[in-house]
Amino acid sequence: MTVMRSYLDFEKPVAELEAKVEELKAVGARDGAVSISEEVGRLEAKAAAALSDIYASLTPWQKTQVARHPQRPHFVDYCADLITEFTPLAGDRAFGEDAAIVAGFGRFRGRAVCVIGQEKGHSTETRLHHNFGMAKPEGYRKAVRLMEMADRFGLPVLAFIDTAGAFPGIEAEERGQAEAIARSTEACLALGVPNVALVIGEGGSGGAIALATANRVLMMEHAIYGVISPEGAASILWRDQGRASDAATAMKITAQDLLRLGIIDTIVPEATGGAHRGRAAATAAAGQAMAAALAEFDGLSPDEIRDRRAVKFLEIGRKL
Repeated sequence: MTVMRSYLDFEKPVAELEAKVEELKAVGARDGAVSISEEVGRLEAKAAAALSDIYASLTPWQKTQVARHPQRPHFVDYCADLITEFTPLAGDRAFGEDAAIVAGFGRFRGRAVCVIGQEKGHSTETRLHHNFGMAKPEGYRKAVRLMEMADRFGLPVLAFIDTAGAFPGIEAEERGQAEAIARSTEACLALGVPNVALVIGEGGSGGAIALATANRVLMMEHAIYGVISPEGAASILWRDQGRASDAATAMKITAQDLLRLGIIDTIVPEATGGAHRGRAAATAAAGQAMAAALAEFDGLSPDEIRDRRAVKFLEIGRKL
């Protein structure tokens, strides 16, 4: 089944060219006597060039839109492509299950690992089921439970980050949201096994940090990672959400900015036009980067792994 492509506002020149290509192909299919291959090829090349030009110079706000693209690969896609024998576990053994965080055990390139991912969902039904990737306290407590199991059995932890932030509802606060986030961050720091975090879409505030306090923090090329959403920052700074574009620029939320600041360690390349135009290429590149990051810690003792993680975060900001 062909999925209709969704275009962002700044992709309109590409949308128009690709629409013309589809029209010509439809004409050719309807009337085989009409030769349109040369014109189709010319338009396809023009569309590809336009797409390449646009994505070569995206603004931080445009990257934010790409990171939120409805067709962008989510955790379930990365898990399907990279993890074999995945067995999810549910519940925090205290309150209940939180589908915003999907976690379990499986094999990554033949190696047994613990896998934790924030899942936003692709359809209305799955988005509601996963609460748009915004975890409640039981989600973070489930993550802590699995990290402690992984540590006990000597299994590396892979985390896939994609959330606008932890769920801010009253019921989440009543059940100890801030404490749960802090405990999850603490569990990441205490691991005697290597952990690698990959920001695949949005990395929002403490909701992301709770799983991304890792030995190596990776980001997809067009992902974003920040203390608050651009809209939220604009509301606080200027009392105007319409200035989200200005806030995105000021906050330094892109992978390129964060690599320069030493917040992240590696940028994982995406296909021209974003990961939603090339899921297989995106997940393959992510797998390669995560494997390389894990290999850095082969042969190290638990204490050495903890020390290197601590040093990584203590050094942030010292070289600016």
